[in-house]
Amino acid sequence: MRGGANSNRPYHHFSLVLPVHKLGRESRDDVHFRWTIGMIVDEDVGVDSRSTKAGLLLFPPCFETTNRENNARPARPLELWWREAEKGKAPLPPSNKSTELDYLEIIVFQLPSGKLISYFLKQRMALNSSNNSIGWVNLQQPGKHSNVGLPLFRVSNLRRRYQGIVNHTLRAKDVRAVITKPELKFKDLDRKQHLEEDFANRFSLPHLKDILDVKPRPTTFSHNSRGPLYGGNGAAKDISNGYVNDDDRALLKVINFASPTSAGAECIDSDCSWVEQRLHRAGPRKEIYYEPKEVKAAIVTCGGLCPGLNDVTRQIVFTLEKYGVKNIVGIQFGYRGFCDESLQEIPLSGQVVQNINLTGGSLLGVSRGAPSISDIADSIRAKAVDMLFVLGGNGTHAGANAIHYECWKRKMKVSIIGVPKTIDNDIQLMDKTFGFDTAVEEAQRAINSAYIEAHSAYHGIGLVKLMGRNSGFIAMHASLSSGQIDICLIPEVPFKLEGPNGVLQHLQHLIETKGCAVICVAEGAGQELLQQSNAIDASGNVVLGDIGVHIQQEIKRHFKNIGVPADVKYIDPTYMVRACRANASDAILCTVLGQNAVHGAFAGFSGITIGVCNAQNVYLPIPEVIRSPRRVNPNSRMWHRCLTSTGQPDFQ
Repeated sequence: MRGGANSNRPYHHFSLVLPVHKLGRESRDDVHFRWTIGMIVDEDVGVDSRSTKAGLLLFPPCFETTNRENNARPARPLELWWREAEKGKAPLPPSNKSTELDYLEIIVFQLPSGKLISYFLKQRMALNSSNNSIGWVNLQQPGKHSNVGLPLFRVSNLRRRYQGIVNHTLRAKDVRAVITKPELKFKDLDRKQHLEEDFANRFSLPHLKDILDVKPRPTTFSHNSRGPLYGGNGAAKDISNGYVNDDDRALLKVINFASPTSAGAECIDSDCSWVEQRLHRAGPRKEIYYEPKEVKAAIVTCGGLCPGLNDVTRQIVFTLEKYGVKNIVGIQFGYRGFCDESLQEIPLSGQVVQNINLTGGSLLGVSRGAPSISDIADSIRAKAVDMLFVLGGNGTHAGANAIHYECWKRKMKVSIIGVPKTIDNDIQLMDKTFGFDTAVEEAQRAINSAYIEAHSAYHGIGLVKLMGRNSGFIAMHASLSSGQIDICLIPEVPFKLEGPNGVLQHLQHLIETKGCAVICVAEGAGQELLQQSNAIDASGNVVLGDIGVHIQQEIKRHFKNIGVPADVKYIDPTYMVRACRANASDAILCTVLGQNAVHGAFAGFSGITIGVCNAQNVYLPIPEVIRSPRRVNPNSRMWHRCLTSTGQPDFQ
């Protein structure tokens, strides 16, 4: 059995080839959940269904209610499932010991009515921090993805929260998620054209013209004047400004790999055929879609602290005033400020923000979590906001995309513009995000302290834990730049502590040969070695165990058992790094991002974010950058350089 509903074509890039088992029903109160599981095969990479056992789990499950009152409204599947999930009782397939899988695929289906989508956007704004993503499959149009303008559904929290149940009931070795995409026939001679067209469609930018009858006007922005240009065609009078053409594009990929075995290679076939992937260039346009004197702009900072928040805020205000905007406000303490009546808007101007870049933190304050999307959209309308600039990471961007979608559904003339803020540097497609360089620089101070402590003690061992929930970029770059690290541990590269090839054995070798050692570990590394917790923070992230403390205790235990004295010094500089003022490199990046955010809003875009790709400033649709966190590629040249620098072996 192959293909999607009412079609002979597969509805995504995995084909359902054989239904092998129906898992029956599981009762939860007055509701019966039905689960179906089947065999799948990945045609793109040639997985043989006879040798690879895989499960296809339809999610949310089909359901039926019993004993309902005559006038009761039937519960909807997604609403019902999440209602149980909030109680920690969301059902998974019932146990069947005869079912053993190599991995489990979870797919979310979009029902034709679209009502479930609306409910989901209102109630579950951002399930973020995911290693995998799930797209929406449109059953009415098989072969076409329908995630344009929709926030991606995140599965990581479900995966972590119910990993034990899944392993128990299905004995699955891994839980994966399918990213849906248009059907691409890779064996066609014109597959290159198919891929380029697919990329162009995915990376097209939402524009006010898509939903409203808006007309452009000449820009008021000029590099060469003290203030805005009024009274005519400013662009024509100021040609030397160097405006960006709407058709300008920058390349996402710049390396033409010769072989799939090349370090860091990303190829579509065995010949590594070259496919051009073009992104929209950022910058000021000759025509704008807002009257600056009538614009009210708002800025909000969400998530945790990060060096550079004040720098970006400052540049957004300066650039808005350059266009001629007078009504600029700050929303206090993240999304919370939209609906908390005790939190008033903060009026912003060039004079107010003139010196805020000289300190760390955020003038506007930060917080995690948020009201419902509907309430935020109501607040935006009530406050008469025309432009909203959202500074935050993956979860915040998922929220911004949901707000954009809700505003568009209501046909509101509002531009929602994201500015990527993550100290971990874990946002997809971008060279780096602001705060990262400062974090690496400050991390070196902690590493240097750990080195001095270790070098000055008899059998001294310095242990530094750095930020990096899903990605080890800070740990890797800090290890490379300091030159003092002997062991670098990151989330992307599994390791063992015990055994002949474990970290502890190598550490013992270092003490015997060098007399001291320094270890750098990212906070998200080695979580499988710790006791798992179901705790979730306000942003929907799983609360991590403290890998630093665990390694410290294991080092002490190991050396005590072998009768060798060891002096372990543990340093965690997390909050010192977060509160720093941005260094020179990050301050420049913040300036560029803040200015381009305003240019993007006046150009009429919405639901986009700003980034630097291959040293070019570009605009990106938010769904593409929040598919999954950017992670260190263990096959990349940068990680290989880190291994060469530390001299560490493979801890497997």
